[in-house]
Amino acid sequence: MNVLAIDSSNLVMGVAVASDGRMLGELMTNNKKNHSERLMPAIAQLLEDAGIKPEEIDRIAVAQGPGSYTGLRIGVTVAKMMAWTLKKELVGVSSLEIVAQNGIHFDGLVVPFFDARRGQVFTGVYKSEKNQVISVARDKLLLMENWIEELKQTNKPVLFLSNDIEKWAERLKSIPNAVFGTPAQNIPRPSELARLGVEKLPAADIHHFLPTYLRLAEAEAKWQAKQER
Repeated sequence: MNVLAIDSSNLVMGVAVASDGRMLGELMTNNKKNHSERLMPAIAQLLEDAGIKPEEIDRIAVAQGPGSYTGLRIGVTVAKMMAWTLKKELVGVSSLEIVAQNGIHFDGLVVPFFDARRGQVFTGVYKSEKNQVISVARDKLLLMENWIEELKQTNKPVLFLSNDIEKWAERLKSIPNAVFGTPAQNIPRPSELARLGVEKLPAADIHHFLPTYLRLAEAEAKWQAKQER
């Protein structure tokens, strides 16, 4: 099976292509550049370098969220467009689950998170079991201060994985047994997305496939609040 992986859900933009479990190529950037302008050229370059034609793709795996509202829309729209026009399978994977794979060798709780502004984070809880990283608490949006207090109650080591680790590092140090991921562990790897994309069931209906926002866009929230008033 040839799998194309697409992730533009957060600051990191990544694409990868794998064939029958063998990684053929991976392209990543970790800076503030416009995903909408760079994603399709990156896919085209990667497929050309890997020697895979678009029609030879069997499945497209996309980071479904949570994450940046704009970034999610870009990645999911491109993935849906390609899946529909090429008549290929489409699979969505939690953006947090992708990062959590970097904690596969950690004995304890693996807690990936993305900064969601206003003191909030998107986060979840995972653990390594039988050489797999599995979810033990659903992905959610909450105040980081509340999350820290909750995690202080555990007696297990906690590995934090995040591209936003520096913003919260001092507060997270108040958690007993807190461990911080390395720079390489803190970013999502599209190669892991490609692997996870093989393991999950494809979407039943491409047209109704949507990003996992976990919250309304700011403009929508303001509009809704205005209507309620």
